[in-house]
Amino acid sequence: MEVCLFLIGHADAHTRETRAPDLSPFGLTPRDVEGLRRFVIHVPAESDDCDPLSKTDVSARPRCVLQWYFDDLELLEQALQSKGAMHDIVGESSSMGLIFTQQAMAVRRFATPDPGNFGTRAERCTYLVSYEGEAQDFNAWLSHYLAHHPPLMAQLPGLRELEIYTRLDYRSGLGIARAAAMQRNKVVFDDSASLAAALASPIRASMKQDFNDFPPYSGATLHFPMRSIYGNLKPK
Repeated sequence: MEVCLFLIGHADAHTRETRAPDLSPFGLTPRDVEGLRRFVIHVPAESDDCDPLSKTDVSARPRCVLQWYFDDLELLEQALQSKGAMHDIVGESSSMGLIFTQQAMAVRRFATPDPGNFGTRAERCTYLVSYEGEAQDFNAWLSHYLAHHPPLMAQLPGLRELEIYTRLDYRSGLGIARAAAMQRNKVVFDDSASLAAALASPIRASMKQDFNDFPPYSGATLHFPMRSIYGNLKPK
């Protein structure tokens, strides 16, 4: 199963800058990292208030999120152990006023009616969701979620991509704290206007109703609109 490393960057205690940091150096990720297939750089979208049914405290929003996709967990762990590109990114983060946390997750990718054609590199608009708490019975939670929620999400107008992530145990040589989200989701659209239109559509109300029917869960559910820069790598 494909796996993804999330590097989630928040402003450090001394940084008051509210604009997204310049992450262009992170787009120069070395192409020789074994197993790395693609990466995405997320920065906050212009609009924070695009979802009429979910409100998230803006202060909890990350200043950036990096996603690195690998063929399998072993390859990801090898990259995390070696003193390579990931360690360089973490080392550079302090100069940008960022503090990163890390989380490796399993990737479940779902088909969408019209994925579009973005070429090898593109910019899109993403709605990132994280379930930060705990389900009373995770098996019941995930079974319900995967059976009911993706079919609804796939009906969002203009949807290009849909991925659901669940946490993994993993080895890491990065000297940063670990995030522990129970689950993350990603829905991707052409632009912020398309995202706003999808979240205001009738299907969003159906998704909210299904959310209310989820098995018992306690904890925050965070929603963040992000501008996403894609780096799709050529097959090796």
